[in-house]
Amino acid sequence: MTKPVIWGTVFALIAGMLQSTLLSRLAVYHAVPDLALGILVFSAYINGTMTGQLTGFFSGLLLDFLSAAPLGLNAFIRTVIGAVGGRINGTFFLDNIFLPMALCAGATAMKAVLYFILNRLFSGAVPVYSLAGPAFWVELLLNTFTAPFLFGLLKLFKALLIGRRKV
Repeated sequence: MTKPVIWGTVFALIAGMLQSTLLSRLAVYHAVPDLALGILVFSAYINGTMTGQLTGFFSGLLLDFLSAAPLGLNAFIRTVIGAVGGRINGTFFLDNIFLPMALCAGATAMKAVLYFILNRLFSGAVPVYSLAGPAFWVELLLNTFTAPFLFGLLKLFKALLIGRRKV
């Protein structure tokens, strides 16, 4: 379990740096694909709940240091997403196109809902997606359509990202 958490966190950190530097220059309506979220979803779905939670927490904490978000915001949101992604481990056959798209679309929607709930709980101190604006919808589309390519790339590193199976 330790190896997939460490490598999933490292890959998510690299993706976070890539998102905040290179991909931010290609942003459409200030939205870029959340590759770190896709890596988390892949790791959680393949390895289960505990690996998903730990990868979500550590990658979210590192992303908090990279961003101007309040410390712990990304860690909390990604821990919840990792837990939910891990709960559906093995429920569906992991095909190459449709399940990665559905998983990443669901994770993006869940991220928006969690931001909304936290915004309400903390009196507007947490940023929230505007469903009337295009930023959320563009990010949802970008995450959905980059998911098959991201999952295909991550499958090349399955020796690092996939833990051993229990018998």
